Amino acid sequence: MSATLLDGRAPLAPAVAAPAAPLLIVGGRVIDPASGLDRVADVRLRDGRIAAIAPGLAPEGGETVLEARGRLVLPGFVDLHCHLGEPGHEDRETLASGTRAAAAGGFTTVCCMGDTTPRLDTGAELAALRARAAETAVVRVLPIGCLTRGRDGTELAELAELAQAGAVAFSDDPRPVRSSRLLRHALAYSAMLGRPVVEHAVDPDLAEGGLAHEGRVATWLGLPGVPAAAEEIAVARAIALARLTGGRLHLAHLSTAGAVAQVRAARAEGLAVTAEVSPLHLLLDEESVGSGPGGRPYDTSTRLDPPLRSAADAAALRGGLADGTLAAIATDHRPQRAVDKDCEYAYAAPGATGLETAFGAAMELVAAERLSLMTALRALTSGPAAAFGLEAGRLAVGGPADLVIADADAIRTVEPSRFHSRGKSTPLAGRTLRGCVLATLVGGAIMHREGI
Repeated sequence: MSATLLDGRAPLAPAVAAPAAPLLIVGGRVIDPASGLDRVADVRLRDGRIAAIAPGLAPEGGETVLEARGRLVLPGFVDLHCHLGEPGHEDRETLASGTRAAAAGGFTTVCCMGDTTPRLDTGAELAALRARAAETAVVRVLPIGCLTRGRDGTELAELAELAQAGAVAFSDDPRPVRSSRLLRHALAYSAMLGRPVVEHAVDPDLAEGGLAHEGRVATWLGLPGVPAAAEEIAVARAIALARLTGGRLHLAHLSTAGAVAQVRAARAEGLAVTAEVSPLHLLLDEESVGSGPGGRPYDTSTRLDPPLRSAADAAALRGGLADGTLAAIATDHRPQRAVDKDCEYAYAAPGATGLETAFGAAMELVAAERLSLMTALRALTSGPAAAFGLEAGRLAVGGPADLVIADADAIRTVEPSRFHSRGKSTPLAGRTLRGCVLATLVGGAIMHREGI
């Protein structure tokens, strides 16, 4: 796979190297949130592209027919935020294992953070990553370049060079940019380069030492808290600088009602501000820290950054998705080694495996009538694609044949031992979720298939 620049701006998702065999998907409920399409139809795939979408398509010579009656046929999911480990942290994840996990979860395009060793802070490092992805990845991998050299927060990286090398965005995640001056300059460059700055929005002084949301559960458990204000202050700073510079700002994994309200106001003002939320922060709240999987408090699978917030915050996040304030469900897939989770809560590394449970978490919310089906699917497809300006996340004749076939009603128990990811820690372990990805196609090639 290799990426090319589209009109000098956002890079086109890499193309699959070998053309896939002609394929006809028949009888599925085809849903494309970008166009509003929702009907039973057939989908013809040719030469890595969608050749036709219509009911009653007759098989043609040489086509393989894939039966999808009673199933959903969807655009391939787009993840704006994952950590794939390689290079340097292959004991946590590799491009091969992480993209297999992505395919199993229905993701055909993933944007990976630059917190590798070496960092993704030069054009050469981005080129090396893309070369490794071409050899081992099974979905499209788009790199997010580091915002600062070495991701140390003291000097901007060569952002124009990173953009030319294929970076779709710039970020120091999972660290915030401490210097307002640097963040201001980065946002000014983002306006010129047409790529967003992705900010991990937290005031590090307020959050320092915190392990859980500052509230009733943290007090009961005796855990130091992270106040909601730590996120809301950082969001306010970032939005003020976006207003000052006219830059493109994307806020990572928002978790508080106050932050959602600020983004809603910024977008109403016409600022180029987008934001994402993780599936775990939509589905769970601080009570999970007290009960944990299997009813165990202090289970380190619930040690996340940002922490799981209050039930009112989770409801506000779902409301932000429903009204379009939040553009995307992004996994923040951040696998950790077992040794970094099998320890006391205070010493546990933050993060969870998320690529393989995101669709199930979203469908669980749909089944509970906390999200509409179209809202959930838009947040996994066209919403994130639009936020970063990617050619992805939609079903259109002539467009890439990146599709998902799913059963929205299947009920599965989350079994981390079956994950393709090297990371096995998730607060959803043992929980039943609704929805199952049956097949994932990238450029018309089947990269994951289960039960179809």
